[in-house]
This record gives sequence, structure tokens and C-alpha cells, in this order.
Amino acid sequence: MIGVFDSGVGGLSVWREIVRELPDVPTLYVADQAHVPYGPRPLEEVRRFAEGITHFLLAQGATVVVLACNTASAAALRYLRAVFPQVPFVGMEPAVKPAVQRTRNGRVGVIATPATFQGELFASLLERFARDVRVIPQVCPGLVEAVEDGALDAPETEALLRTCLTPLLEAGIDELVLGCTHYPFLRPLMERIVGPGVEIVDPAPAVARQVRRVLENCSAGYQPARPTFYTTGDPARFASALERLVGVEAEVRSLCWEGDDLRCVKRKT
Repeated sequence: MIGVFDSGVGGLSVWREIVRELPDVPTLYVADQAHVPYGPRPLEEVRRFAEGITHFLLAQGATVVVLACNTASAAALRYLRAVFPQVPFVGMEPAVKPAVQRTRNGRVGVIATPATFQGELFASLLERFARDVRVIPQVCPGLVEAVEDGALDAPETEALLRTCLTPLLEAGIDELVLGCTHYPFLRPLMERIVGPGVEIVDPAPAVARQVRRVLENCSAGYQPARPTFYTTGDPARFASALERLVGVEAEVRSLCWEGDDLRCVKRKT
């Protein structure tokens, strides 16, 4: 089973690609909507959430854990690999490498949350792949909340995006890297703003291919099963977002935090 988690609905953009790549492999998705958004939170706090969710996913039978969240990956991926050395983890990183390879004018924009830019992962990407290219980071406050609220095409969301993207367009970027898993759901609106001269780079398909490679190296077998969804927020709200964003109708189960541990909430009979 593939365990996938995010602070909210954004990780569904990654889950969608994983299911396309591996349609017969069972998946379990956890949305920590009690704490969304992760982006403005201290890295240590996000690390604690990620560890608690990982314990839950492993207890449910996950053999691979996907951090479908750039903030959680920046804050916790290295930590989780140290705490759970036998568990294969797949994390997110801004797709700086392919953007640098494709840019025609040497100017690449990256939009993400503050925590993603603060982590060691982003600094390492720049050091390894972007020495000869100008990479312009841009924080975009409010976009995660807009996606969580389903305001994908609202005038307020367009205004937020224009405020976020205008400095990058003025800098002359020709590649725009999506450094948050919520952002692909705003891609149609972004395309209208940036125009055909800017390529938008979403790392989710590459992450799904990496999950396939990791699974191929795992000896654990599995039985095909329907995907399972959990949230620490409102299950009805998440179910509505699930259908709206990825076209899936499914029961969503409820989780609650007890200290640093996740517990299933019993359904009312």
C-alpha cells in the first residue's frame, strides 16, 4: 500500500498522478486539515506532524510513504528517513532541475510557501542545478487557503495570483516552477495570467514515476483495493473537494490528534 499525506487537498494533485501511474496499487491518503496550511509553521512543528502521520500510515499497512507536500518534504524528509530507516520515503522538491534545463533565457521563477524556501532541500537544489541560472523565489500567501476553499477561479484568487506572479513576469521568467502541491489546481488560472511564453513545471508526474521505481524494489506484495481517505478536518468538506478536484466519490474517514498521535474517530451508527 502507498501512504500519501499532505496538510490538505493539495497532495491530491500528486495522488492523482500516482494512481494514473499505478492504477492497481492500493493507496491511503491523509489530509492534516486540522493544521492546514503547513507553510507558515515552524519547521520543527511540521516535522512533528509528519512523524505522527507516518506512524499512522505504517500502522495501516503502508509500505511506501509519499510526502505529497513541499513544506513537509523540506522540513521532515531527511528526519523521517533517519527515524524510519527501513521505510522508503518519496518526497517533493521544486522542479528546479528540469526548469533550468529548459529555460531559454536563464530566468526561472519558483512559487512556494516560506517553509519550502527555508529548508535545506531548496538550497541544495540551487547549489546543484542552478549555478548559471537566475532562480527567483516568490512566496504566494493565500493560495493554499484558496484551493482548500474551492475558490479556484474566484476573482480574489486571480488577484492573489497576479500579485504573486507579476514580479516574476517583470523579471522576464520563461519557466515557472510550482513548489506547492496545492498550486496545480490553479494551473488554468495561472496559464491565463502568464501567457504562452512561460512554461509551467509541475513535479507530480515525476514523483509518481519515482514511486513506481521504489515499489519495484520492494518485496512486499499487495492486493488491489479502493483508495482510502482520511482527514483531521471535516470529512464532508474533504469529500466535496475530492469530487471537485479529482472527480472521485469516496467515503472520507475522520482522524483526530491526541498529543503527537493520530487516532481514528469512530463513526456514528
